[in-house]
Amino acid sequence: MSDTIEKIKCLIIGSGPAGYTAAIYAARANMNPVLYQGMQPGGQLTTTNEVENFPGYVDGVTGPEMMIQLQEQAKRFGSDIRDGWATKVDFSGEIKKVWINDKIELHCQTVIISTGASAKYLGLPSEQHYLNMGGGVSACAVCDGFFYRNQEVVIVGAGDSACEEAHYLSKLCKKVTMLVRSEKFRASKIMEERVRKTENIEILMNHDTVEVLGDGNVVHAIKALNKTTAEVIEIPATGFFVAIGHKPNTDIFKDYITLDETGYIVNVPGTSKTNVEGVFVAGDAADHVYRQAITAAGTGCMAALDAERYLAAKE
Repeated sequence: MSDTIEKIKCLIIGSGPAGYTAAIYAARANMNPVLYQGMQPGGQLTTTNEVENFPGYVDGVTGPEMMIQLQEQAKRFGSDIRDGWATKVDFSGEIKKVWINDKIELHCQTVIISTGASAKYLGLPSEQHYLNMGGGVSACAVCDGFFYRNQEVVIVGAGDSACEEAHYLSKLCKKVTMLVRSEKFRASKIMEERVRKTENIEILMNHDTVEVLGDGNVVHAIKALNKTTAEVIEIPATGFFVAIGHKPNTDIFKDYITLDETGYIVNVPGTSKTNVEGVFVAGDAADHVYRQAITAAGTGCMAALDAERYLAAKE
């Protein structure tokens, strides 16, 4: 327990397009927002080399550069941007209690959760190397597929999202090789049939990814193991897409906030409201469908407006 308790009108937990947009709107509404950036300041976009589908950036922008600009815009209106992450919450009373780094205790009138979701990766050293290099590993086909037009790519996954992303890539790429780690899909029958009927998608069942191959900077092939025959093959590819799911960063809220079966926050449809009055959600912590910077920013705006109206009703 901290010796001092800080009282805050509007606390934003997490950064990225959702958190920074919420901060911009909350600051302009004189809510004096305090934003803690979390363990990955700027969120998932900081691992994205090029962002070309966010309106207003005619020539595109790097993910980190875009996040710096959003952060500076939030600061311009008076948002208090801080390092640190929430480690514990107590939403049982009208005043919402949040602990930062297990040390700082905050008492908040409103809380906006924008903690996002983390893409799951295979954990291979080579995969992580090229992910960090921005040289051919991605967890978002809609975000990055455009960069692989008329090229050959590999995607790993077996669920609806993997099938959806494989089908999306098939419209852009010369060839899509789909690695399914077991002997059957986890996807719905209609999604499985869609990829099976797509001519430029090759499906390799019961295959594990062994290594992502490249020249140190960019990917040029994927090494895979046929678990039935024990044969190791190399698949030419300039892009490697991982579609094995996302984990929402919501564990610390589960005792108070309603979550779905996979951990995403359940909001009141058409709003950013959660089941707890005064607590709102923005971005990928609640969105398992779109997961785009533009939709995250939109819900950040909604959360700030909903928080402002909640406070106004209390006056």
